[in-house]
Amino acid sequence: MVAVFAADRDWPVYLGDKASTHFSSLTQINRKNVHRLQMAWTCHSGDGRQDNRSQIQCNPLVIGGVLYGTSAQLKLLALEAATGRELWRFDPFAGRSGASSLGVNRGVVYWADGQDRRILFTAGQFLYAIDASNGKPLESFGQSGRVDIREGLGRDPSKLYVIPTTPGVVYRDLLVLGSRVSEGPGPSSPGHIRAYHVRTGQLVWTFHTIPYPGEPGYETWPPDAWKYMGGANCWTGMAVDEDRGMVFIPTGSAAFDFWGGNRIGQNLYANCLLALDAATGRRIWHFQFVHHDVWDRDLPAPPNLLTVRRDGKRIDAVAQVTKSGHVFVLNRETGEPLFPIEERPVPPSDLQGESVWPTQPFPVKPAPFARQMFTADLITDISRESYVAVLEKFIKVRPHLPFMPPSTQGTIILPGFDGGAEWGGAAVDPRRGILYVNGNEMPWILTMVETKAKAGAQLSSGRQIYNQICAACHGISREGDPARAYPTLANIGQKLKKPEILQLLDSGRGNMPAFAFLTQPQKEAVTDLLLGQEGSGSGDRGAVPDSAELVLDEPYSHTGYNRWLDTNGYPAVKPPWGTLNAIDLNTGEYLWRIPLGEVPELKAKGIPPTGMENYGGPVVTAGGLVFIAATKDEMIRAFDQDSGKMLWQTNLPAGGYATPATYVVNGRQFLVIACGGGKMGTKSGDAYVAFALPPGKGK
Repeated sequence: MVAVFAADRDWPVYLGDKASTHFSSLTQINRKNVHRLQMAWTCHSGDGRQDNRSQIQCNPLVIGGVLYGTSAQLKLLALEAATGRELWRFDPFAGRSGASSLGVNRGVVYWADGQDRRILFTAGQFLYAIDASNGKPLESFGQSGRVDIREGLGRDPSKLYVIPTTPGVVYRDLLVLGSRVSEGPGPSSPGHIRAYHVRTGQLVWTFHTIPYPGEPGYETWPPDAWKYMGGANCWTGMAVDEDRGMVFIPTGSAAFDFWGGNRIGQNLYANCLLALDAATGRRIWHFQFVHHDVWDRDLPAPPNLLTVRRDGKRIDAVAQVTKSGHVFVLNRETGEPLFPIEERPVPPSDLQGESVWPTQPFPVKPAPFARQMFTADLITDISRESYVAVLEKFIKVRPHLPFMPPSTQGTIILPGFDGGAEWGGAAVDPRRGILYVNGNEMPWILTMVETKAKAGAQLSSGRQIYNQICAACHGISREGDPARAYPTLANIGQKLKKPEILQLLDSGRGNMPAFAFLTQPQKEAVTDLLLGQEGSGSGDRGAVPDSAELVLDEPYSHTGYNRWLDTNGYPAVKPPWGTLNAIDLNTGEYLWRIPLGEVPELKAKGIPPTGMENYGGPVVTAGGLVFIAATKDEMIRAFDQDSGKMLWQTNLPAGGYATPATYVVNGRQFLVIACGGGKMGTKSGDAYVAFALPPGKGK
């Protein structure tokens, strides 16, 4: 049995229901009248950042006429769902000196037992329990209403970076929770899955995604990996089959993302869909999508639970979309594939100490919803200038094949690091077995760099530390990456003084992990480099010729997450650059595939819609509609479920990089979307915007 869809009136669970269907049974807004949708209300939280580094990725809940969501700076909000009027707000950072509200939160959890109604949500390293009626912390939960989720991982909590960005799932009185951890070179937190009691905050069970001695999967890692390796975490959300008492958990790669010489082996349970007993955490089955991942191929979204038809029989299934643009469809009880999956050989690595797994799994059906190869005939032809510039680089990087390993020459990643599928995930119509997924088709280039200076090219201590721990996000030249909200460090001395930078290295801020493992001289060295003061302080130790002086064990870092763009800033590959796809999971065949989004300046030149990079997922309704925002053009759209024809679109005040929700209050159906912007270099926003049919025109 599939978990119940979003209730007739409410949107009570992240992504609609515990089956993660993104589906609503509401029909008031439908194919015939959706063109009449108009803005019903807007609520501004007032805390969008002027530097365009804040976002709102929240898929809000709506229960009993109240909307619960989070703001641009992670405040918990309760709004009157019919009008957008604010009822209360809770600031998790109030009174916390040095705490940062810069980060993302994709949703919250609601739990009730009689008059005990609570919201469970995370901000920073804390899990909070908040009274749903007034926004006050529940003192009986953890310590004064919160639990530090860095604790209980078997390592020093003060040196761990653990910040869940996506809500967990409730099974009975348990909250099953994943986490985001550091993925770069250097120490990383383990991504163990944990269940907390929703009343007390007490830790009830833990599943070790990096197995301990004696646990199944231990042999797929080096003997002591459980003591030092990190990652294999669930940052994406989960799904629950309450009838079977099973929770389905997608995991990410082990850290470091792009070199695994210190974790040779298959690396269970990284890159797996885990089916666990929700009451105990016992493993029922698992399926691994990438063996020994060195491509950052995290499972990017919660799985979808649905029922499909096969040979006249109904089979309860679980579907998992991937960054590589594939859909794997498995039997929910056993993990057995419902379409053939082939283990195919992949190229070996030439990086020092690396040994990639010789094969990787590929589903035969459905066909990928994103292109898998970047060949010369796919080079952009938007302009002659663009074509020539991309061709020149194409000749220099490694020829592209699926799962071509990282290299110092430069490796093409297509689909890119942000999918294929991303955290918005897929929607399903569980009545019909149809899956709807938006995808990216952006090529990126991954270039590895050695962290040890070669003879005759010795680097200062500060430079070596920067190359190891900072360059991946901020770039070798410190230029930053506005598209991913990583700021430039070129003139950091104009914004921060030395003590403030040292404090940041110690504690982290928002998306930046803490680097508490650095010694004080090492922190001084990298700070002096950033401030242009090398040689003037105690932190500078001059050139570092020996690997013994390096901060980390990994011999490689990388130059950052680099989209491959042409001279005009468009993707280096021919369109489409973003798509929306409808796939019949009963047969594995596509119903339709269309570009999602359009570039206004190209449209003005008569170029057909190209699709755009997109973040946030779709919602499907029994009214025959697929709603989705997600695109850089700051639009929200409605499509016909059966044909893919666009039936409605309108501008948003900022990019809707989130998944919408739909609900009914006082007999009127609403569609609401968080408009936080801030991704892909777009402006930040601070609004929730709701749409509805004009009063009296619901038919």
